[in-house]
Amino acid sequence: MLQCNECEFFIRDELTGRIALKCDPFSTIKEPACLQKMQLMRMEGLVQMYQTMLNWNQKLAPMQEQMFEYMKREMNDIEDSDSWKYDAESEEDYNPAEDSDDDIKDAY
Repeated sequence: MLQCNECEFFIRDELTGRIALKCDPFSTIKEPACLQKMQLMRMEGLVQMYQTMLNWNQKLAPMQEQMFEYMKREMNDIEDSDSWKYDAESEEDYNPAEDSDDDIKDAY
């Protein structure tokens, strides 16, 4: 079995020690294990990207909380400023005659 470090498509970065496989899975794969190794390396890359995304989300979380609180205050202020409209509408919808009819029906 051919080891990756003996293959011409194997590259190791001397500064960081990271491994890169430059083989093409459709044409230059020499052994079946090469494909599995490529899949593992891709999966490792996905996990690293996911970890990076989680770190960014943790950094942004306090700012998002502040933004949500600010928007909540703004929405409450808008509702409070428009409350006079709703109070007038609720008084118009109120019909005292309906209440008195219900009271009379309940008495019988």
